[in-house]
Amino acid sequence: MNALSEQLSDLAARAKQAEEAVATARAKDRAALESERDRLKSSVTTARTKAQANTAAGQEDARSWWDETRADINGRFEALRAKRDARWAERDLKKTENRADDAELDASDAIDFAEWAVDQAEYAVVDAIMARDDADQSALQQSP
Repeated sequence: MNALSEQLSDLAARAKQAEEAVATARAKDRAALESERDRLKSSVTTARTKAQANTAAGQEDARSWWDETRADINGRFEALRAKRDARWAERDLKKTENRADDAELDASDAIDFAEWAVDQAEYAVVDAIMARDDADQSALQQSP
């Protein structure tokens, strides 16, 4: 069995590891989101370039008509996407806020429990030290 001070040191080290793991997880999530955003941006650019190349093959009148039509349709789709995204963002914001609130409550409960456990461990250490001192005192009193 490790000394009580070693066990407390191990507990402190484990708490530090948990803190570092949370920071690492946040960094990885952010990196994954940025990577996905870059991939999507590249996909949109590629599709736009491909569409422009296809329209360049037609006659000038057809190209002009197609450009105007496509711009009009793209404008309408962009307006629809913007409205949809605004609705989703509002709804998603509420969902993510609720999830964040729940996660924060869970984390707070876990921290409260950990504080309680540390208090219990500290109490047990003090009690053990006092018991050892009592035993040592009794041994000294009973020795001839």
